[in-house]
Amino acid sequence: MRKIGFTIVSILVLTLCVSVEASAKKKYPVIKFETTTIDMGVFSEEDPVRTVTFKFHNVGKADLVINYVHPSCGCTEVEYPKKPIPKGGSGEIVVTYDGTNKLPGKVSKHVQVFTNCKDDLVRIFIKGEMTPMPKQDLD
Repeated sequence: MRKIGFTIVSILVLTLCVSVEASAKKKYPVIKFETTTIDMGVFSEEDPVRTVTFKFHNVGKADLVINYVHPSCGCTEVEYPKKPIPKGGSGEIVVTYDGTNKLPGKVSKHVQVFTNCKDDLVRIFIKGEMTPMPKQDLD
C-alpha cells in the first residue's frame, strides 16, 4: 500500500514538473501599447464624433492575434487588424466615439482587447469632454 502511495505521488510530481517546463518554454506574443489612454480633449456637441488611434507593437516571441475587441458601449466603434502581427511588428486600433444624441459632459469609455497573449485581456481608454451647443436666441 505504501509503494502505491509513493508511486502515485511520484507520478503527480513528475507530471507537474513536465507541465511547468513545457509552459516555461512556450513562446507568447506580448502586446505593448504606446499609450493605453487617449484624451480626446474638449469638443462641441455640434461636432460630436472623435476618432483616435492606439498604436501597439508585438514585443513577444510569437505572432500576435487580436481575437476580439469589445467597446464598452454602442457609442464607440472599433477597427483592428484581423491578420496576425509578427513578432517585432506593429499595428493600430482605431476607436471612434460618436456623441450624437448623448448628453454633454465628461466622456470616459474603455475598449477590451482580447488576444492570444499569455495575459489575454488588455483595456484601452478614451476620455474627453463634450460641451453643449450654444443656446439659440428665439427672438
